[in-house]
Amino acid sequence: MRPTTRIQLSMMMFLEFFIWGGWFVSLGTFLSANLDASGDQMANVFSTQSWGAIIAPFIIGLIADRYFNAEKILGVLHIAGAALMYLMYCSDDIAAFFPYTLGYMILYMPTIALTNSVAFNQLNDPEKEFSGLRVWGTIGWIIAGLAISYLFHWDSQENVEKGLLKNTFLLSGIAALILGLFSFFLPKTPPKKSTGEKSSLSEILGLDALKLLKDKNFAVFFIASVLICVPLAFYYQNAHPYLTSSGMADATGKMTIGQISEVLFMLLLPLFFKKFGFKKTILVGMLAWVLRYILFAYGNAGELAFMLLTGIALHGICYDFFFVSGFIYTNAKAGEKYKSAAQGLITLATYGVGMLIGFKVAGLIADNYKTADGAIDYKMVWLIPAAIAAVVLVLFLVFFKDDKKNVSEQ
Repeated sequence: MRPTTRIQLSMMMFLEFFIWGGWFVSLGTFLSANLDASGDQMANVFSTQSWGAIIAPFIIGLIADRYFNAEKILGVLHIAGAALMYLMYCSDDIAAFFPYTLGYMILYMPTIALTNSVAFNQLNDPEKEFSGLRVWGTIGWIIAGLAISYLFHWDSQENVEKGLLKNTFLLSGIAALILGLFSFFLPKTPPKKSTGEKSSLSEILGLDALKLLKDKNFAVFFIASVLICVPLAFYYQNAHPYLTSSGMADATGKMTIGQISEVLFMLLLPLFFKKFGFKKTILVGMLAWVLRYILFAYGNAGELAFMLLTGIALHGICYDFFFVSGFIYTNAKAGEKYKSAAQGLITLATYGVGMLIGFKVAGLIADNYKTADGAIDYKMVWLIPAAIAAVVLVLFLVFFKDDKKNVSEQ
């Protein structure tokens, strides 16, 4: 791959996740502090990510794979997304804000797969080269968070009260417009299928891989993946509002510790996976979820701030040791015939169905533990997902039989 192409693809990844990290992390605080949203209303807004993930396969399978170059669709989606992001910036009530967010996430979620397609089309050895490009996405997410806290200070308590967090939508919208225009200059990535070639609904949604559920171990993993998304949703929806309300300064910037941790543990994951096998790796990931929420429940922004920061830093183990190792396991169990379908199915089940349930539960719990003065009893908000993660851990420990040997042979 030419150096100029590598630079192009790295910039594409950087902007793709700078956009997402630039508004999504602080979204919960914006909704509660500036739009006076209830827990259930917040859940509906965050659930737009899940609806985007559910609809994304149709956009990819019915349009991108058949009619147009991936880089051109990527450009159109991001330019349209920039317009919606501006409308989100202009919205001053939750009723107006929600449909714009829904429209935006329906456009944004397919772009993740499209950026992967553009990158893979240029790589000679994707397994070795892709991570070097994808890491720029994580760097983009980190830079966005650092800029919000330490450059613009939009997430300080004073500026949150002034409503300056809405500027995050303007920041991400500008980045989306830049990536949209930049996409038309990316390497050409033609459709994978001819216009006359048909795709079945089961193929588009990855339903062909449902046959893998006949394997008891894969079925247990699949169910655990959906269930663990419930505590995951609590983190996305409540972490930033909790840290901000607790008095932690520069919450958005400090939450980038989670992405830095993600990069570090991504490097350690292959070694851990090889030495201890899939089951122990997954169990460590689940245990990290339990520990993280206990730290959140009993920590504070004062003398016990280290507990909150440790909980954030555990994100690398929480995400990599469960989800990334889960993708590796799925890839191994599926084999060549169902490889793509299996990855599509697990993504639909987790980011689609699992997170949809999780956001709803997180919203109901937040509303249920609101005090008379409108504050939220965050101790209970964190202990409940800790208990859910603990139950999933026990079920996985009991019912999943470690097939490390079989995975390594496939």
